[in-house]
This record gives sequence, structure tokens and C-alpha cells, in this order.
Amino acid sequence: MPNFSENKEGQLTYNLGDLAAKYGCDLVGDPDIEILGVASLFSASSGSISFLTNESYLDQLRETKASAVIINKKFIDSCPTNALISADPYYLYSIIVELLHPIPKFKPEISKYAFIGKGISIPSSAYVGPMSSIKGNVSIGESVYIGPGCIIDGNISIDRDTRLIASSTIVNSVKIGKRTTIHPGAVIGADGFGNVKTKKGWKKINQIGDVEIGNDVEIGSNTTIDRGSLDSTTISDGVKLDNLIQIGHNTKIGAHTAIASSTAIAGSSSIGERCMIAGQVGIVGHIEICDDVRINGAAVVTKDIKKPGIYSGSIPFEEDQAWKKLVAKFKLSAKK
Repeated sequence: MPNFSENKEGQLTYNLGDLAAKYGCDLVGDPDIEILGVASLFSASSGSISFLTNESYLDQLRETKASAVIINKKFIDSCPTNALISADPYYLYSIIVELLHPIPKFKPEISKYAFIGKGISIPSSAYVGPMSSIKGNVSIGESVYIGPGCIIDGNISIDRDTRLIASSTIVNSVKIGKRTTIHPGAVIGADGFGNVKTKKGWKKINQIGDVEIGNDVEIGSNTTIDRGSLDSTTISDGVKLDNLIQIGHNTKIGAHTAIASSTAIAGSSSIGERCMIAGQVGIVGHIEICDDVRINGAAVVTKDIKKPGIYSGSIPFEEDQAWKKLVAKFKLSAKK
């Protein structure tokens, strides 16, 4: 049996040998050393386990005060302390940090300061925090967590074990799957940017579609996902969205795609599965991106991507004068 226990504060602790056995990795050093938590190489102290995935941090590895480090075997000679050897240190770190620092469990409750509309049934296993408002044709699954200040209004379905951390807005017509996490300030289901130009100015086009969000999705703070104009905006299973992302109406994002902060996706575009889109990428409307595409930061995608691979579309920063020379060369090349 694994040798784990709780310290005086009730924190679960493991010794290093049991972690090695539990996750099938080699151990270099003392198997009886007690591991209390996870920390960076720089801030680690006795009882901490850290990790190295980038050799740029080798100097920090050599100076670390961690009791143990998760590393690839090629860095073992630079490690001054106990080590867990892994072919994928970052993945092993993600498992151990979940083990030692689990998401706190909540006590089911409906705050007396929450508003629950007539006819809405909240399971006894769910939590609804203060100042949250739930009304309309709403279905809440088992063990759903709705933090303080959330607004849920419309034809809304939220499946089991999903968490709305705080101050999220879910409106109009939205279906959310199991085990999805929505961080503070996210807005899901608001009208898309639909207008038609007339002689008198712009006329709004009523948006009547919905949003469908799959299982195991994560949606970052202040990210916005617009409802479809006629059909659905779709976020498939396992998609990970960073903070401050704009997803336009009718967009389709394939399973297990990850998108970094400040990316904006115009309406009616389709992004494939397992794509990686870096920060500040702009994607115009009505295009298709195939599976297994990586788009580097600040690129502007203006046409379909039909072949998997890595794509870039920006000029990296330089000293001002060098950057101006690069731009001048581009202009000269365009004139030839």
C-alpha cells in the first residue's frame, strides 16, 4: 500500500518512492523523502518537488532547494537533489500537482442571496453562490458549481460536474457538457456581430442560433463566445480557451484544440481538431482550418489552411532601426 499520510494541517503528503512507484518512473536518490507540495525551481524549499522542461532553466536547477525534481534523464548530471526520471516531465508534473494540490471540494448549498426562478430544480449535490441569478428554461446537472455573481438566463443546459467559478454570464440558448470549467467574466451566448448596411446606416440582424459546448472544455476569464446567427456556435470536447478570446457567431472549434489569449476568430470559421493557436492571432470569417495545425503568435489567417503543419505570419520584434529596414525590404520585394 502507498505510504501517504496527512500532516498537521490536514494536507496529504507522499514520500518520493511511492510517487515513483505510483507513476512508473525511475528514482535517483532517497525514496523516503517526504513531499509536501509542488513549487518552481526558484522558489522551492525542503519538502517541495519541482520540474524541468526547458534547458534555459538549468542554472535554476543547479541552485534549487527542492527536495526532488522531475526531469528527463539527460539532465540528471545537473540535478543537485533527488530526481524522478520521466520521458515527459511536464505531463508527470501535471499529474503530481493535481495529486498534491487538488481542486477544493465544495459543500452543496444554495445561497439565500441567490435568485432562483420559478420551476427551476437545483440538484441537492449542486452549489449556487450569493448574488447569482438563474431564470428561464434552465437545467442544472448533478454536482454543478455556480459561483458568486453568475447570470444564467434563457434556454440553458449545464451538465454534471461543470464549474462556473464566478461572475460568468450564460444567456439566450446554450448547452454546456460535463466537467467543463468556465472562469470569471466569461460571456457565453450573447448576440453575434450581425448587421446589414442600409442607406440610413446599420440595421441589426437578430441572432437566433445557440452555443453548444462539449465535455472537458475550459474557458478562460473574459472570453466571449457568441451565439450562432441561425445555427450553432460549437466548441467541441476537450477544447482549451485562454483568457480574452473572441469567438464569433457560427464558429466551429474541433476537439482538443487549444487557443491562447487575445486571439479573435470572426464568424462562420471552422477550426479542426488538435490545433494549437498562439496569442493575438486573427482569423477572418468564413474560412476552414484543417486538423493538426499550429499557428504562431500574432499571425493573421486570411484563407483556408488545408495541410497540417506550422504556420507563421508576423515579423518578430527587432531594434527599431533594424525593424524599419526589414519592412523596407518587404516593400521593395513587393514592387519587383
